[in-house]
Amino acid sequence: MKMFTLRLRPKTIFGIILIAAGIIVAAVTFYSNHAASAPASVTLETDEQRCAYLSSLGWQTGEDYEEKQVTIPQEFNETYAEYNELQKKQGFDLEDYRGMTATVYTYNITNYAGFENRDCVFANLLVCGGELIGGDVCSTSVKDGFIEPLKKE
Repeated sequence: MKMFTLRLRPKTIFGIILIAAGIIVAAVTFYSNHAASAPASVTLETDEQRCAYLSSLGWQTGEDYEEKQVTIPQEFNETYAEYNELQKKQGFDLEDYRGMTATVYTYNITNYAGFENRDCVFANLLVCGGELIGGDVCSTSVKDGFIEPLKKE
């Protein structure tokens, strides 16, 4: 019978422990960053739910809204790819919905700083199957238009 013995010095044991701890910290950090980036599923089937959601983000809306059907393209052009990058920053990804029909609900935002009570700032909620899949806040002002994530910074 042969026996194999392994002699480790205290410095070697300490080094192995440090490497193992580093791997564990890296794995936990990676997991927590990726788990936190995915938004919880938000159901927005009714006007009340959509208004409550926008209110939870700090937005005040007008009473009326517009609703239109859109088809998310199979192939993204440059504009759509840039828009999807905005969606990815807030935890959405429209690539998962290529070729599908969604509804865009557009609400007038009445409390955007510097644009209070002007009819040029809107929140767009992109909803598919009753679930929020994307959105933005934008200004249609020719002078100072913009598009940004739904959540106030």
